[in-house]
Amino acid sequence: MQDFAISIIRTLREHGHLAYLAGGCVRDLLLGREPADYDVATSATPDEVMRIFPETYAVGAQFGVVLVPGNFSVPSTVKSYHAGMIEVATFRSDVSYSDGRHPDEVRYTKSPEEDVQRRDFTINGMMFDPMPNEVLDYVGGQKDLKARLIRAIGDPEKRFTEDKLRMMRAVRFAARFDYAIDPATFVAIQNLAPQIHQVSRERQREELTKMLTEGQASRAFRLLDETGLLREVLPEISAMKGVEQPPQFHPEGDVFVHTLLLLDNLPPNPSPTLAWGALLHDVGKPPTFRITPDRIRFDGHVDVGVKMAEEICRRLRFSGDDTGQIAALVQNHMRFAQAMQMKESTFKRFIRMTKFDEHLALHRLDCLSSHGDLSLYDFVREKIASMPPEAIRPAPLITGDDLIALGLAPGPRFKEILSSIEDAQLEGSLKNREEALAWLNQELARK
Repeated sequence: MQDFAISIIRTLREHGHLAYLAGGCVRDLLLGREPADYDVATSATPDEVMRIFPETYAVGAQFGVVLVPGNFSVPSTVKSYHAGMIEVATFRSDVSYSDGRHPDEVRYTKSPEEDVQRRDFTINGMMFDPMPNEVLDYVGGQKDLKARLIRAIGDPEKRFTEDKLRMMRAVRFAARFDYAIDPATFVAIQNLAPQIHQVSRERQREELTKMLTEGQASRAFRLLDETGLLREVLPEISAMKGVEQPPQFHPEGDVFVHTLLLLDNLPPNPSPTLAWGALLHDVGKPPTFRITPDRIRFDGHVDVGVKMAEEICRRLRFSGDDTGQIAALVQNHMRFAQAMQMKESTFKRFIRMTKFDEHLALHRLDCLSSHGDLSLYDFVREKIASMPPEAIRPAPLITGDDLIALGLAPGPRFKEILSSIEDAQLEGSLKNREEALAWLNQELARK
């Protein structure tokens, strides 16, 4: 992608325009990281870019942005919405942001120095001239990279008033790179945090998911808390702070501490549903907290937590599939405690749950972040390994068609009979179709 981006720069210059690499790709190159994508900033207007590159997509032409597609493969790790394309943006200055997210008016400029003044943070405000390998830094980005600092360009309150999402991005970048947030930038976030609701729920969800999956998730949530953003975007997580737990099961501390430890223990690049399941698995504890004579209890916290998780997912506009999986992770995270006592049929149905690997991973995270006892985790893994796939998901011995042929009408009893036969098959007491038919005939005769 880098070679293609440079070829675009070269072509724009051949047509008399200024052009440079810009934004996050410059930051990543200076840090020795492979950029997820490459952006080009140019003095050419969108119309001029589209004349030079006819095969373009004017996805943001009103903001001076077009996409130029390349004929190269993109690594599967790249998750950009325009993977395989180079974003080409015209130098511009933005006039005002009445909606707190998008500029009301865009004015094109021929000056790269003027263009960077409207960008978010100094480390993202540099440009790079690949010919002859020179950094254009009008905002002190290189200095802040060395100081490991997230600093807004210019007046931080103005930057965040223009685009409220930048407050969450500041937290995400600080966590991802393990940088500090400049004090003035930090105070501006604290002052404007209640205005984050001007940002769409979808964009909030996207930023939160990136925080959860890019690494350093627990630091991101500590920063969200310290800036005041957490109580705005996820008050249910903020409510975990100070909620004590029984020390015999949770020597690590309160529900918030426990949850952050789960985030610390997330594997690299976790699936979004596993990461959200880790965040929300105990979301039902604060409203169910009570102290009894023997210990602290959270009676019904799983059922309460499922409803809360579903409401959070609806609020943040998750897909139905993701909502279902996150709720299932919350619903089933305590079931591992019964794994050794489960009947064979119950155990096999348990491990047949959709994406069971995420359920198992969440149980491991939960144990590592509390008492540290992985005996149940090891038991489940070893038992699964000892079972051939056909024992876990055997072909049915009896089908609904068989029941209809015997004169049964579909209904509640229909389902009960099929479930009973499958249970017996999973337990090993019915081994073939003949035995299942004999059992069925006996059952029907008794009724």
